[in-house]
Amino acid sequence: MFNGHDPYLVALSVVIASLGGYTGFGLAARIRATPGASRRLLLAGAAGFLAVGVWTMHFIGMLAAPLPLDAVYLVLPTIVSFLLCALVVGVSVFVVSIGEPSVVRVATSALLLGVGIASMHYVGIHGLSGDFHIEHDPAMVSLAVLIAIGAAYGGLKIFLARQGGLRLMLSAIAFGIAVSGMHYTAMYGMHFRPEHEPAHAIGGPAVSAHALTLIVAVLCFLVVAAFLLFLVPEPRRRTADTSVGQPLPDPDATTIDVSPPARGRMAGAGQRLMPAPLGGLGQPPPAHASRLPVEGADGTHFIDVADVRSVKADAHYTRVHDGTRERMSSWSISEAEARLDPALFVRVHRSHIVSIPHVTFIHKEGDGAVVELDGPAPHRVPVSRAKIAELKVQLGLAKRNSQTG
Repeated sequence: MFNGHDPYLVALSVVIASLGGYTGFGLAARIRATPGASRRLLLAGAAGFLAVGVWTMHFIGMLAAPLPLDAVYLVLPTIVSFLLCALVVGVSVFVVSIGEPSVVRVATSALLLGVGIASMHYVGIHGLSGDFHIEHDPAMVSLAVLIAIGAAYGGLKIFLARQGGLRLMLSAIAFGIAVSGMHYTAMYGMHFRPEHEPAHAIGGPAVSAHALTLIVAVLCFLVVAAFLLFLVPEPRRRTADTSVGQPLPDPDATTIDVSPPARGRMAGAGQRLMPAPLGGLGQPPPAHASRLPVEGADGTHFIDVADVRSVKADAHYTRVHDGTRERMSSWSISEAEARLDPALFVRVHRSHIVSIPHVTFIHKEGDGAVVELDGPAPHRVPVSRAKIAELKVQLGLAKRNSQTG
């Protein structure tokens, strides 16, 4: 049965599954950092695009297969196959996106995802109608389900390792392999047997292969468009992110002239230019934070700053590493820099802050450097070239340049 497939449609089916996976996983990656009703919308969007990718891949694969000429697709089983896929995939995404990604949670999510893919396939297959009946090889059915679950587990592990960039792309490819591998393995074990009785009436509304081709073409356009839109970067908020360490001006504070002429006069008078405290002139600066908020499955938790190894920017939020794992925080990278004690925490990169007491290793790499931070799960953080000198001073590897008058 597997021989005779159109190779171009087979390749297209894998690509569509991967693009749907990229968009769906990309939306799922934002669930943890999104509060309230928006989290539900992201969950629905992630489940929807993953399901559309799976369903579209399946029917592109069916169009690529050498089916009997009189085969048509029953509408009800075809719709049920999509709804079933969306429901199971949605539950799978929910399980892996809410709460800590433990091995049990990831395995459960992979099991649901694999079973959802397989269920959609076999319900959709039995939506075929014509003067034939379909037989399946039990061994190939079992192998197909195992392929779907195994590849889904691998894709989820890659996705959870780092939810962005190359890792997200790799998890999407693994998802595409999971879906297409399951489909074509199952098709290899499927056989059409002609009916020896007279032709029977089709049980319910049906669509022809030509009509299905139009539906699949529209869905392909939707998946590709969603993928391209997802690649468009979000506009960055104009906050202190664009000026490291510069607090936003207080409208109630007294205005100080820091134009070039005034700056020269003040420098000549031996005065140092210091930014006004956040509370305005005469107000003490805010106390440094002793704890950081992180998001969990049941709400917001707080961890002691002494346990924090690094803080990494993630859009308008951050990921805090405590030496064991990363957890999402509602603080932006600039807010974290402003609230953490600068004697203990240094921003070594536009997207990274490290805890100096936990640095165990520094190594030059290219134009910049990398540092390793201790803990049960040591991890490394990049250091930009402009920050190497400051970091070495904080680590006691260099002396701070004395200011000349």
